[in-house]
Order: sequence, then structure tokens, then C-alpha cells
Amino acid sequence: MSSFITLDSLSARTPDGRPLFHDLTLSIGAERVGLVGRNGSGKSTLLAMIAGAATPAAGTITMSGTLGVLHQDLPPGDTIARALGVDNRLVTVTRVLAGEGTEDDFAQADWSLEERIAAALSAVGLPEIPLDRKIATLSGGERTRIGIARLRLEASDLLLLDEPTNNLDAAGRAAIAALVEDWRGGMLVASHDRQLLEHMDRMVELTPFGVTSFGGGWSAFVAARDAERERIAQESARAEAALRSARRSAQERREAKARRDKAGRAVAASGSQPKILLGARAERAENTGGREQSTSDRLIADAAKRTEEARARVEVVTPLRIEMPESGMPSGASVLALDRVEVALGNRRLGPWSLRIDGPERVALSGANGAGKTTLLRIAAGQLDPVAGDVYRAHGRIAMLDQHIALLDPRASILENLRARHPELDVESAHAQCARFAFRNRDAHRIVRTLSGGERLRAGLAVTLAGETPPWLLILDEPTNHLDIESLEVLEDALRHFDGALLVVSHDPSLLERIGIERSVAV
Repeated sequence: MSSFITLDSLSARTPDGRPLFHDLTLSIGAERVGLVGRNGSGKSTLLAMIAGAATPAAGTITMSGTLGVLHQDLPPGDTIARALGVDNRLVTVTRVLAGEGTEDDFAQADWSLEERIAAALSAVGLPEIPLDRKIATLSGGERTRIGIARLRLEASDLLLLDEPTNNLDAAGRAAIAALVEDWRGGMLVASHDRQLLEHMDRMVELTPFGVTSFGGGWSAFVAARDAERERIAQESARAEAALRSARRSAQERREAKARRDKAGRAVAASGSQPKILLGARAERAENTGGREQSTSDRLIADAAKRTEEARARVEVVTPLRIEMPESGMPSGASVLALDRVEVALGNRRLGPWSLRIDGPERVALSGANGAGKTTLLRIAAGQLDPVAGDVYRAHGRIAMLDQHIALLDPRASILENLRARHPELDVESAHAQCARFAFRNRDAHRIVRTLSGGERLRAGLAVTLAGETPPWLLILDEPTNHLDIESLEVLEDALRHFDGALLVVSHDPSLLERIGIERSVAV
């Protein structure tokens, strides 16, 4: 298979000099490659380097094909034709058809352009959209679909997709999935969308210890990753055992020497041996003891070094754990009841909506982007009052974490945020609550603006759930945005073990399945 791009011994660093990855050697041909790694591992940096927007610290990038990049932040003032990159070519065709074309116009006119535009827009579910419509009038999902349509039109050899399904509704995710399925060139996809990654031909993982390539999609990667974690855990256990053995052997040698020394002193005290012979024996014993001590020290130092290295690897590959508090909710408690509620947003009126949650139910809200899912969550949380309908909420027992985690002050530490929200907690109790969410000791003093996406989510959960009366209902709005897969799995494990009710908006079907969603309510 010929390669469209070759990365040779590539290394990257952050602007402040922190290493991201090193010695990355990779070739990509007509295949779909998934790129994974924890937040901050360098995935977006790698894509930026391939696109020519960043410079590697070392190594080379060789392109032998054309490159296409999925742009989701399209200028709002552009028309759809401009966003598709066809506005000038359409003008050329229009001039020719109007009888105003020059010789250059006739030479450059692309007579298949309109047909290909129609096919590209139809493929992303926007067949009738006017080309003069402004990007500002489109939803986020529609803008992404326009970006996908441009990729289909350009038909580059290699595509770069950076978190392509973030914030997308079902239609947008389907358009991305169709692009991945249809593409016959090369594709490098940085994503935490496990359904999307299942369709990859190969997975590449960026870690602090290097870069690893796995054949197959997400399931194959998980199996290989878990086997590697088990191997590293066993290696650490062997290193710990070797260190204990080295220390035990050193102790036994010290005890044996002490017994020999005691016997030698007894012989010397008896006067049965000549002094010159006793002196020679003492000198040999001293030399032997020194060699044994030196050997013991070296063996212990070597074993300690191997143990420390093994522990460091275990710490990196072992997922964190979140300890969710018990909600204490009675099994039949009425938590939330919305009866034909409506809300006014400017000139729009949304609703009517009805929803009831009793006991530890797990409910997902579904609907297209812009349908009002976040608005309905805000009504449920008591952050927005409806203009019609009736609302019942279990007083003081409902908590919401929005997708931007806006309850956190980015300038303050995690501990300061928690105590500001829950002033009844003393410092020791606040530290204990931070520790439940894997912020132990000094980590609790980290400033929020320095945290990764997964760390911000954990901090938001800590602040939300740390009160003396934990919520019965936890409301989550797109909790997986900007999370790496490691953080996603930590979140899923925590929510699976939460004994209260959940009301969740998420476009990630893998998350909804793993946290045990029982029913979905359309908005």
C-alpha cells in the first residue's frame, strides 16, 4: 500500500517545553487510522503539524498526496457556496451561461460542478439548502455537515478529522459515519467517539512512554490495552517481590555475619587461638562483610529502581476512580414532574413538554440540535421558569452540571471552589470530598483554569455532589464533550455506581448504554 504521508521520528513539545510525544514514525495510505490518547498527549498538535499549522520539535513529515481538513468553525458571514470553496467557480459557470464569459472562463468552467455539489449536500442530509444562505443561520451540526460536504467535493487523498462528532446530533453523527464508511483514501481521526473508532482499520495511541500502533478498531484496541495494563501490573508485582527478596537476603546476610562475629568474639575471649591467627580471621571477615554489604546495597538499589519505574508505569496506565456519594433516595420518591411546560426564548416558544421521574430512574433526552434539550434541563433544575404548565421538583435534591461546567470559578482552586459552594465544610472535610474525586493532597489546590477537560469534569462533580445532602437527581448536559476516552471510562464507571436518578443529554450512545439509561424521551 502506497503512503499518502510519512512521519519519521517525529517529536513534539508544548510552548513551555513539556514533551508531548517522541520518535513517532507512521505511514498512512488508503486506510482509516484512529488517533487516541489522554487529553494533553498531543493529538491535536500532531494534526496541526500534518496540516502545516505547527512545527515539530524533531523529525520530518513527507506528503505524497493531497490533504483535506474538516473545518467546523466556519466564518459565520460566509455563504454556503464560499464555505464549500466553490463560490468563484460557480460565478465562472454563471458568466458563461449568461453569455458574458471570457476565453479563460470557458477554459476553467467546471460543467459537472453543480451536479457534484448537489451530490455532496445530499450525502450529508442537506439536499435543498440554498447556496447563498449564510453560515450564521445554521446550527452547529449543520455547519459540520457543510464541512463534510466540502471534503466530499475536494476528494483529497488524506483527510484529517479532529473530534468530528463533538456537539453533533444524530444527523450530524450519521454524516460523519457515512464519510468514514465511504472514503476510499486515507483518514486520520482523533476522536473519543468509540462507535466511530470501531470502524477504524488501525489505532494509534499517544502515551508518555511512546507511540503504539494496534491493528483493528476500538474493540481490538481495548483488548490489547487491557492486556498491556495486566502485563504492566504483573511486572510491577514482580519488581515489588524482587525488592522484598533483595531486602530479605540482605537482612539474612547481616544476621549471619552477626552470628559469625559473635562466635569469633567467643573464641577470642577463650584464649584458645594464637593472636596472629585471630587477627587474620578478623581481617578476612571484615573484607568479606564489606563485599557482602556492597553487593547487598547494589542489589537493593537495582531492585528499588526497577520497582520505581514499574510503579510509574502502573500510575500512568491505571485509570482513576471516582467515589460517588450515596444519594439516600427512597426507592419510590417523586423527584421531578413536568406537565405540559412551555418556555419562551425571544420569538420562539418551545414545548409543551411532559416528563416524570420517580425513584432512581435513568432517563435520556433526545432530539436534534436546537430542539430545546438544554432548555428543558434548565427547567428541570430550576434555573429557568416556564411560561406555561406545572413543575414539581424535590426541593434541594436536584443538581445540574452543564456542558461548560460554569459553576467553577476558573481563577480559584478546586478546594476553594468546593468550600465556596459548601461553606459548611471545614478544610479537612473539603479535602476528603476532593479525594473522593481523585484530587488528593496538593492536587486539591490546583487552579481550575489549568485543568484538562476530564479534570474539570471531576472537579465539577466534586463541587456538585459534596454537600451534606447529596442530590437524588443528577442532571448532565453533554458531559462527554472534550473528554479523552480514559476520562470517559472513569465517568461511566462512576455514574454506573451512582444510586440516584440520572437525567442526561448526550449524543454518545456508548455512554448512554454503559450508564444504564432505561428510557429516552424525545424533545
